[in-house]
Amino acid sequence: MSALALVLSFQLAARALDVSGGSTAVTGNATWFSSLGAPYGGCGLPQAQLDTQNFLALNVFNTPGNYGAFTRPIPASNASTMGMFDNGLNCGRYVQVSVSDYCTGTNDGAQNQAFCRNGSWTADAYNGATLTFVVADSCGDSNAWCRDDPYHVDLAQASLNQFVLNGRPVGDMYPSHWNNRHVTWKFIPAPNYTGDINIGFLQSAQVYWPAIAVSHLPNGIHGIRYYSGGTWQNAQMNSDMGDDYIIAPTTAGGSQYQIQVVDAADTLLNGGRVYNFSLPASCGSSCGQAYTAASYTTSAPVSASPSASPSASASPSASASSSASASSSPGTGACTVSTSVVSYWTGGYQLQFTVTDSGSTAISGWKVGFSFAGTQTVANSWNATVTQSAAAVTAVNASYNGSLAPGASTTWGMVVNGANQPLISPTCT
Repeated sequence: MSALALVLSFQLAARALDVSGGSTAVTGNATWFSSLGAPYGGCGLPQAQLDTQNFLALNVFNTPGNYGAFTRPIPASNASTMGMFDNGLNCGRYVQVSVSDYCTGTNDGAQNQAFCRNGSWTADAYNGATLTFVVADSCGDSNAWCRDDPYHVDLAQASLNQFVLNGRPVGDMYPSHWNNRHVTWKFIPAPNYTGDINIGFLQSAQVYWPAIAVSHLPNGIHGIRYYSGGTWQNAQMNSDMGDDYIIAPTTAGGSQYQIQVVDAADTLLNGGRVYNFSLPASCGSSCGQAYTAASYTTSAPVSASPSASPSASASPSASASSSASASSSPGTGACTVSTSVVSYWTGGYQLQFTVTDSGSTAISGWKVGFSFAGTQTVANSWNATVTQSAAAVTAVNASYNGSLAPGASTTWGMVVNGANQPLISPTCT
């Protein structure tokens, strides 16, 4: 294939590039680099803080034949130039990489030149070796790999001979059998994930610039929500370093923080778990180290949806305070509902409802009704379709939790604006 034809073929592929990644594996060139930059890689995390030293970089740009400079982060007006790095949104995700064909020709990434020119792609004994990497860096260089090949990945050099084939590392693929091979890769959830996230403050972070890095993620990171001034707000990413966000304290000028994490599936991590932490005392007026770890506590979720209205949510800083229950008449198809206050604060509270099939046969749907005692309003809800008319509230099961076997139960919840008062006549039918 001529160089011109190659460039044109990548231009066609670029127009349909899905930077979010799916379950289908893609094939591209693989190169290597020795280490992340100092103090941070392209995702904004020091190399020492990575969960694994098997790390890679994804292409920032998708500009076949154009090797000039472009603005980072890529603005929406130039979205067609977006590479698989996705303005940092693929940081922290895991990638399963499989070795593919060896190049017998020249594969040097020269501008406007074909990959593997004067040679061919050939299978050999290393095909099929696999290894899992974490996305920790970005490739924005002006070579053909980083611009012409949308599925190019840049791999940690120390990982090349760690690819596993037939149960053991290949050992000697690099350098003699490497030659910037083809690889096939896809995004996967973090393998063997345990524990919870890590939070650290960046160098120069302070009360008036609280910049944090979030890592040890089960499925990457697409955003941070922080609680400040009585509302939940969306944090701004630190440039396109996708592990880093600029948050704000819970009160102006303070050093206490509450955040939620949105993962790569655009879902609140751990159902909306709230992470509570402070600017470490070791930072003094400003954090001097590249990364200063922050310890945290967690609170109950405030919402199961990252799109919930920020002004409708509030800080879950208190523990459960009260509960109530009600039921329909026991018997065939009967259900009961119990309620509990998960947390409360000035101006609002969070409720959890548990619906149980209390009859002798399965039910295929349920409806909960009650009235507020005052002027309370439903701010947001999850796992049910909720409507309100004046003080009366009705909740109907979602499509996935309406069927219950005898004795089985399901939960749903809501955040309420207003004073925490007992509900009037909660019933389940």
